[in-house]
Amino acid sequence: MCRLYALNDCVVQWTISTPPTTQPAERVTELCKQRELMSMLSGAEQQQLSASVMGSIEEPAVVTAQRSPVSPRSDHISFLEGHNLYVWGGCQCVDGQETFLPSDEIWLYDMESGVWSLRHMGGEVPPVLSQACGAYLQGMLYIFGGCDINGHTNTMYCVDLLGVEYSWKKVTDTVGGTPSPRVRHSCWVYKNRLIYFGGYGCKTVREVNNSKSFMVDETSWATIGSDFFQFWGWNNEVHMFEPVTATWTEPQTQGQPPEPRSSHASTTLGHKGYICGGLEMQMIDIHCLDLVTWTWTQIEHQAASFPWGRTLHTLTAISDDTLFLFGGLSTSGDVLSDGWEFNTKTREWREKDHAHKDKPRLWHSADKGRDSDVVIFGGSQTYHFVMDSVAVLRSPSQNHCADVLVFQTQPYSLSRLCEDCIGKHIFSVQEQASWLPAKLQKTIGKRISYFRANAQNIDAGSLVHKGGP
Repeated sequence: MCRLYALNDCVVQWTISTPPTTQPAERVTELCKQRELMSMLSGAEQQQLSASVMGSIEEPAVVTAQRSPVSPRSDHISFLEGHNLYVWGGCQCVDGQETFLPSDEIWLYDMESGVWSLRHMGGEVPPVLSQACGAYLQGMLYIFGGCDINGHTNTMYCVDLLGVEYSWKKVTDTVGGTPSPRVRHSCWVYKNRLIYFGGYGCKTVREVNNSKSFMVDETSWATIGSDFFQFWGWNNEVHMFEPVTATWTEPQTQGQPPEPRSSHASTTLGHKGYICGGLEMQMIDIHCLDLVTWTWTQIEHQAASFPWGRTLHTLTAISDDTLFLFGGLSTSGDVLSDGWEFNTKTREWREKDHAHKDKPRLWHSADKGRDSDVVIFGGSQTYHFVMDSVAVLRSPSQNHCADVLVFQTQPYSLSRLCEDCIGKHIFSVQEQASWLPAKLQKTIGKRISYFRANAQNIDAGSLVHKGGP
């Protein structure tokens, strides 16, 4: 079966365009109301109103620029810890050229206040990487594999994000067989272990002959030197790394494994690891691996409605029995904006209505947030491919994104509804807000900052689509 996107420096050319992002009607109405109120006041009255609200509500520093300080990006790594979204690496498009972002910095986004902050990193800083796999475990961020300026790699780096200084360390002196170099693989985190699946990479003739988990990409094998061949292709291997002992093992799995693949989506739910997509198939497939018995199960769909096949999408566990799928690139070349929930008990897909239908994404990141929200960051709205007689190459996308999208997957608590309502409508309730307890005032101050930052980003997006600065 042919796989879409065999990106080993190789070649189909299509360009996907999407309509300009528009502001939701309710947001436009709210902004108009706030601006109308402020326009009716003199400059002194505006300052007095602001002082009356902020004098009693402690508000953190807000984003003053018209655009997010974070560079638009795809192919990055993100995770949520507490109320902070961490974003590392990725690629961006500058003057039509795709460039990779520094690996000696990490951005933090406060989900409560909407404020970005930058932290610099030192130590044994990894080279700039593309298509690497990141995992967060007990305060440590682990980066494995990917592609640097010298090609595909199987090196691992880690950094302690709980310390005062963020200092990278190259993981060396490991025990066991390190997986072969690879890109676009995935990782499950389970019981202090990192469990890697799949990916695209290279193997020698001997490795290929001895492997039942590798499918050769016949369009992109290459001669290395003059003595032997190195083959490129996809795998469905499972490798486990235990950080405490720095040990690599390859568990012997049972059952029918998924077909070799890359650019798929994965998530951990309980003691099972799920993967879906990554193949050129009309209907998406979904598999799970029991991380205790190491048994594979292919899950058959029980409903007539299901997502189309795709790659470069995300899958997020949002409850004890529900997974959330968003976006990706379809087999026909469309950038998708659909959201789906999969019930692992009933084995049914259900398409979910959401407020971000006008924001298609691929190669974005997704993390579970507060109240089972799914937090999407970055990604691309368009994608380009170039094809010749040798292979398939990705060319620069002109529409990388830097916005944070929040998908509500369950009803909010009354306290959160009240906090958000006051944050959105502070001009109408500034006096009443000043009566709240100090601790709650601090919370409300962050929500005011959050919605203000979102409004600024919406305005900035409008300026961009109108040709503004």
